[in-house]
Amino acid sequence: QLQASGGGLVQAGGSLRLSCAASGPTFSAYVMSWFRQAPGKERGFVAAISRDVAITHYADSVKGRFTISRDNAKNTVYLQMDSLKPEDTAVYYCAATQANNVGSYYLRVPSHYNHWGQGTQVTVSS
Repeated sequence: QLQASGGGLVQAGGSLRLSCAASGPTFSAYVMSWFRQAPGKERGFVAAISRDVAITHYADSVKGRFTISRDNAKNTVYLQMDSLKPEDTAVYYCAATQANNVGSYYLRVPSHYNHWGQGTQVTVSS
């Protein structure tokens, strides 16, 4: 089970840090990712991190502004969001997959994940 938190309302240029806490003893066995969904749009990939934190992937739209990280001892994955823009407004979801494929194209596909958090709202005002 995944529990996302940390969303809120922030002005453009501001920062937020999202957290996703996982229950169960096998967190380190999962590749973890963040997706987001704005009203009227499909759920889109934001960032992913491999089990051993050696590999990260980012959507082009957030590269250089967002940072994904994880703490396997705390069963938690984070998304540090800086220089936020109004177009970052969305519900943000964490997701987990046990797939062995850690390639960017594979991890961008929502159907490749079998565990999802409930989502946390991020609103960026202009």
